Amino acid sequence: MTLDQDVMSESRRRPAEPVSAGTMAAYVAAGVLLFGWFLFGLLVQRQGLVDSVGETAGTAFGLLLLVAVVGTFRRDRR
Repeated sequence: MTLDQDVMSESRRRPAEPVSAGTMAAYVAAGVLLFGWFLFGLLVQRQGLVDSVGETAGTAFGLLLLVAVVGTFRRDRR
């Protein structure tokens, strides 16, 4: 056994909680809105494919950061 396996076997981790239906609905809504944002930039603003993808990716990364921060605060409260 390596050191990593010894440490992992000794630590007790809580089992992951299932994702609620409301959270899944929020994820789906965020995905649909991001796709809409992409189409808006591409078709309405006519800013080009690369710019639309970049703007949508930046927005998605911002949302991921927000989800990570909120998840961290929720986990620390328990």
